[in-house]
Order: sequence, then structure tokens, then C-alpha cells
Amino acid sequence: MSDHYELLGVSRGATAEEIKKAYRRKAREYHPDQNPDNPEAEAKFKELAQAYECLSDPQRRSHYDQFGTEDGVNFGDPFGQGGMGGLGDLFDAFFGGGGPFGGAGGGRGRRAGGPPRGPDLEVTVNLEFTDAVFGSQTDVTVKTAVKCDSCDATGASPGTSASTCPDCSGAGEVRHVRQTMLGQIVSSQPCRRCSGLGQVIESPCPVCHGDGREQTDKTYTVDVPPGVDTGSTLRLTGRGAAGPRGGAPGDLYVKVRVKPHDRFVRQGVDLVHQMPVSMTQAALGHHQAYETLDGVEDLVIPRGTQSGRVFRLRGRGVPHLEGRGRGDLLVQAVVQTPVELSTEEEDLLEQLADLRGEDVARPDTGLLSKIRSAFR
Repeated sequence: MSDHYELLGVSRGATAEEIKKAYRRKAREYHPDQNPDNPEAEAKFKELAQAYECLSDPQRRSHYDQFGTEDGVNFGDPFGQGGMGGLGDLFDAFFGGGGPFGGAGGGRGRRAGGPPRGPDLEVTVNLEFTDAVFGSQTDVTVKTAVKCDSCDATGASPGTSASTCPDCSGAGEVRHVRQTMLGQIVSSQPCRRCSGLGQVIESPCPVCHGDGREQTDKTYTVDVPPGVDTGSTLRLTGRGAAGPRGGAPGDLYVKVRVKPHDRFVRQGVDLVHQMPVSMTQAALGHHQAYETLDGVEDLVIPRGTQSGRVFRLRGRGVPHLEGRGRGDLLVQAVVQTPVELSTEEEDLLEQLADLRGEDVARPDTGLLSKIRSAFR
């Protein structure tokens, strides 16, 4: 994995504000919305988010500076602790500020002498088109880890308690001193006996087997902001899996998938509809009772409308995620030529062609056509 500092383009002595500015600049460059269908940019964006989440938290940054690594998280595994790392400030980059579910998550890694933070979880929600445009509430159910009620998340059997780890004396890490020709070199690493928790359990809880948490299904209500689209990711802070032995919960990431509309196609914040218009309506003009997402409006089709002409209904598109107005609804006229005509309709069109001085030569369609023409 790339060095977090090199990835963000800052020095190891950079301030928190310098790190934040560097992250925002890089996140905008590699954001999936700016690089559609580019998996390399998406992977880079996630690496940047993980690097920022680590360096923006003092405890995680100190641990990273000391050991050159950090404890990761595992999406989808409520008991996992290894993996690809959290996505962090997705809303910070996505909205240009704090998202509707809170700011950046801190304290994501394990702190020495204490229980680690729980892993993040991920779930996908399918939204109706109008719910994504105007915003809504929807319930999501995830398999997660919750506090064990039997031991009150301590991991120890009722009536017993954890004891201080004899190897690290409760520090959660052990130090090694190595003598070299240049002097003593001191290094430290998480304590193997207590896994960095600082405590050991002699009599584990029979329900959770010393982990301090149980697996269950939980349902959460998600507030979907107006204007989300397929690929948007919402974060519910603190709705991830609980950490072992009373550790803080992770976050829940909700990926959005929007169902297609039967008439409208979304292009950014604009909606596009190819509307069929009859030949006579296009030639003579027409008042069309046109149904938008906001209700029925009078759409005027002027005389002589050509196929492909676009009528713009301002402010009838998709709301901007930042909350600054809405896009437009673009109605494109598609003039339809009649296919199956009666004899009377054909005669009328021939008369029209004669009046306009237009030469019309109908193709010979066979014997039946010749017989019909002979008796006219």
C-alpha cells in the first residue's frame, strides 16, 4: 500500500489543515463523478479517503507514524478487523463539506490499551426514480455485531472481570530494545497476548466467547437527500458493527441504486424525454397536457415543429445535491410519420401534396394495388 503522506502529497510534518486541503484537492481530481467508468480513478479515490481518515485522526496518525501501518476494517464482515480500509470523508468530497450524516469518522484504528473500533459495513438500497429525485426515507437491514447483553460487552463471564495483561502491563503494546553499534534502538508493536487491548480474560463469556458482542440483524432508517443517483454513497456514522469488548461502533455505508423511469432519462441534474408528436400536431401546432414529476403543465408545440426540437422546462429537473436549485426538463419532439393509411387518408395526403406542388410517386405494391387503382 502507498505511503499515506506520499499519496496526499504532503510532508510528514504537515498540519491538519494542510492535510485536509491536500485531500480535498486530490479527491476532487479522482472523484468517480469526474471519472465515470474509470476503475483506476475509483480505486485511487478510495486510497485517498483511507489515507485522509488515518492522518486526520491524531491517535491513528501517531500509530501510523510509529509503526508505518494501521489496523484496517472489513466491509460487510461485522466481526472482521482486517481488510481494505474505510472510505472516510466520502461526503466531504461528494458535497464539498459535511454530509447529511455527519463529518469525517475519527478514531478508526485501534488505540493502545483499549478496545478497537468496530468495522464498517456496507449495504445497497434500491430507490424509485422519484424518491431519488425528491429525497425520501428508506429502511435498510444489515447483519451486524452488537453488544453482548450477557456480559455487558466485557467478554468475561458474569461475576468475573478482565485482568491486566501481564505481558504489556495494560499498555496494549510491548517494546523491544535492540543494541546496535549506533546505540539502542527501541521499537514497539501490539501485544500478542491481549491483541493490543491491555486486558486478558481468564473466564470468557459463554454467549460471546470473550468477544463482547453478538451477531444479529438490525434495521435502520436512512434519510436519502434529494438528487442522489446510482453510485452515490451515504454514510450513517456509528451504525456499523460494534467493536470487541465495548469498542466504538463503525459506520454503515449505504450504496444507492436508482431504478430507471419509464419516460425520463437522467443526464446529470437534467431530465430528458423524447416525446412522440404526430405529423399533424407538428405541422399545425398543439397544446399538450404534459406530465412532469411535479404535475401536469401546458406544453405548447408551435406550428411547423421539426423532429428533434427541444423544449426546455426550467427547474423541472433534479435538485442539486448541494441544495442550489434544480436542473431542467428537456423535452425533445420526435415527429412520427404515419405508417398504415386508409385509402381516404392517402387521397387526402395526395391532395395536400398537389396543393403544395410536391411530387409524390407511390411505389407499386403489387397486383392488389393495381386492381385497387383501376377501380378508383
